[in-house]
Amino acid sequence: MELHTAGHRRGVVCAPHHEAVEAGRSILAEGGNALEAMVAMAAMIAVVYPHMNHLGGDGFWLIRFPNGRVRAIMAPGPAGQDARPDLYRDYETIPPRGPLAALTVPGAIGGWMLALEAAKANGATLPLDVLLLPAIVQARNGYVVSRSQAQLTADKLAELSSAPGFAETFLVGGKPPKAGATMTQEAFAATLRHLALDGLDDFYRGDVGRELAADLDRIGSPVTREDLTRYEAYLAEPLQIELPSGTVYNTDAPTQGVASLMILALFARLGVTEAEGFDHIHCLVEATKRALRTRDRVLTDPNRLAHALERCLEPRFIAGEVMKIDRRKAARWPFASAEGDTVWMGAADTTGVVVSYIQSLYWEFGSGCVLPATGVLMQNRGASFSLQRGALNLVAPGRLPIHTLNPALAVLKDGRIIAYGTMGGDGQPQTQAALFTRHVTFGVPLDLAVDRPRWVLGRTWGDAQTRLRLESRFDGNLVDRLATAGDDVEVLSEPYSDIMGHAGAAVLHPDGTCEAVHDPRADGGAAGV
Repeated sequence: MELHTAGHRRGVVCAPHHEAVEAGRSILAEGGNALEAMVAMAAMIAVVYPHMNHLGGDGFWLIRFPNGRVRAIMAPGPAGQDARPDLYRDYETIPPRGPLAALTVPGAIGGWMLALEAAKANGATLPLDVLLLPAIVQARNGYVVSRSQAQLTADKLAELSSAPGFAETFLVGGKPPKAGATMTQEAFAATLRHLALDGLDDFYRGDVGRELAADLDRIGSPVTREDLTRYEAYLAEPLQIELPSGTVYNTDAPTQGVASLMILALFARLGVTEAEGFDHIHCLVEATKRALRTRDRVLTDPNRLAHALERCLEPRFIAGEVMKIDRRKAARWPFASAEGDTVWMGAADTTGVVVSYIQSLYWEFGSGCVLPATGVLMQNRGASFSLQRGALNLVAPGRLPIHTLNPALAVLKDGRIIAYGTMGGDGQPQTQAALFTRHVTFGVPLDLAVDRPRWVLGRTWGDAQTRLRLESRFDGNLVDRLATAGDDVEVLSEPYSDIMGHAGAAVLHPDGTCEAVHDPRADGGAAGV
């Protein structure tokens, strides 16, 4: 599977797994649009990349329509009606694995429903069973275990093996599968087939929803049948900023989209003129510190915000934050970051539909709980709630947890429309900023902008230390300058590290051609028609 494709006249797709790429490409070849292709990819990626996402997770969409309007589909799941603080009275924090971690409604399917409504409004005609068939076949007949699934199953086995349904679904003879082995998800295949025949709404208000609720009750999850039946994703206006190059969009609360936009707004004010040197990397790292501090101070359930997040993007606020950045020295950085495993996928077609989509379970394999009747793997997004009285994000029934998920989209003054994003928890805003500034600000070709060495600030994947981590391909002199400036720098042994996320982009050019690229750090690629 190619990592970069350009010049296509009907459309392009990109994803972190080659089977998802092929599912999207086949839909474009059938005459489908970018939204239909994305639903096919979203179903397939849940089958072949289950450690990163599944139907028990959430999703967020940014869509640019042919009329030029950009809208967001927000599909986060709220805490179940039984998710009260006293349920966790024997814990200091919410357990990250097991039934008590599976405390939020799965929102992803609700997002698919709105996406397909939008697709039909823009001329889509393909039936749902055509979109889901590739995923059904893979789940029933067997998919090939990826390198990352094999590795993460082994790494996290001790904390996942006791979660209900995990061993039966994702272990082979009680042991982690080897990369290249073939596995099936037969119950999940049956669920997808049922949805293909009866409609996606059945996931919440039909037979599938009833089975989900019964299994959730059986294992002791606080999510109830009533929580499922009343769930709906929703359309929203995205956040946006104006840069010299154009307009950049991201999703509003409860996502960290405001942090991603803040980094770009701060960086634009700093006036950096050269790519890849100390000024470029240092200023992005310092902008990240300001943006993440702001995020952690204000971000919560959108119904509980102290003020609209647009205020954090106003010129006066950004100007004040820029004044706190030292161009030569690193600010101190004690920080407790959020980990996460996610997939980002992009699609664009020459009718003018461009899609940036992100789907996640939160941590790798989420709660670890696989519901036996449906084969659905439940997320652990609710583990980000606090149990401390008076906390900004205290667990409560119906409350939305904060999300590191945030898809990005840019409408540039030169006529290009770019959907871009990455997985990687708190690394998402940082990788988005690296990709955008390299490609858009400094004109680095898209494939090189994704390929070039990256960095991530903060604790990752259980590490107890907070550091600025860099891939080993960075110039040693640059590494020394960052350390001298005061950052706690660690150079990773890998030239291409999964810690840096799996980034990608899909572009609609003003001449009507499409281009896409995906990350060499992942198992995916890009394709077009």
